[in-house]
Amino acid sequence: MSILVYVENTDGKFKKSAFEVVSYAKAIADHIHTDLTAISIGQVAADELAKLGNYGATKVLDVNNEQLSTFVNQAYASIIAEAAQHAGASLVVLSNSFSGKGLAPRIATKLRAGLADGALTVPTIEGEKLSVKKTAFSNKAFATLELTSSNKVIALAPNAYEVKEIGGQATVEAFTATIAPTDLSTIVKEIVRATDKVSLPEAEIVVSAGRGLKGPENWGMIEELADVLGAATACSKPVSDAGWRPHAEHVGQTGIVVSPNLYIAVGISGAIQHLAGVSSSKTIVVINKDPEAPFFKVADYGIVGDAFDIVPKLTQALKAYKGL
Repeated sequence: MSILVYVENTDGKFKKSAFEVVSYAKAIADHIHTDLTAISIGQVAADELAKLGNYGATKVLDVNNEQLSTFVNQAYASIIAEAAQHAGASLVVLSNSFSGKGLAPRIATKLRAGLADGALTVPTIEGEKLSVKKTAFSNKAFATLELTSSNKVIALAPNAYEVKEIGGQATVEAFTATIAPTDLSTIVKEIVRATDKVSLPEAEIVVSAGRGLKGPENWGMIEELADVLGAATACSKPVSDAGWRPHAEHVGQTGIVVSPNLYIAVGISGAIQHLAGVSSSKTIVVINKDPEAPFFKVADYGIVGDAFDIVPKLTQALKAYKGL
């Protein structure tokens, strides 16, 4: 079983999730004593591609195509599937990111492969069978999938696996794939990104707030706390629906699903739809003046009190601790 790992980039730079999936795939490759090939799509500089060797890739297939600098689901899936066949890979690994959630089932279909999305741990391997632990029921439970098909696809949950540098080197090889006209029938013309903020899907710390803040004019204290922590900001659905915060910050079942190391919820009651999007966080801290708020039932740490009193004091304590 050889392995192919797809690495995402943004404007020619690899995301943190790219190094996570290479580290994860390397752990599997070491277990079955095989090499690891990575594939990069878009215009990425040679020195950036070479970084992948430091995390375990031995070869990098470079699809340096200006037409594909912007993500195109159908085309990317076709290229990755063709690369898997070219490399003789029976296992494809990618991130279960926003893009990966669309890619993984397409790749699995093209390769007639079993799929495990939202993987949390390195699979248990018994011969050709892989047993993969993943989240289930909107992150309210865990499931173990057994992949017994000849080809397999695993989509790793963001922040689920530690990035590991091993100091290796990778050779870079240009790869030209066949792109059907139908694969380019939908083209994304422009993507506008908030470049001055921590990316919410990849953030290790998230500070989120809800209607308990009473209005958008009070969001400054949330942003200040997030700045001190180096965190991303987020919000509940009612907040984004009311126009207090952009929809890009809405986390929950119908918004962005996050799994940071630390999730701080301020003034959020904890409706089941919100919990579905954050319950895989490693540590949850809840600040709410209602001691009966449902969020306290799933929190690792809870503070019952007025957010307008607690958050500024917490921020000042963190600044003092960091000498800011």
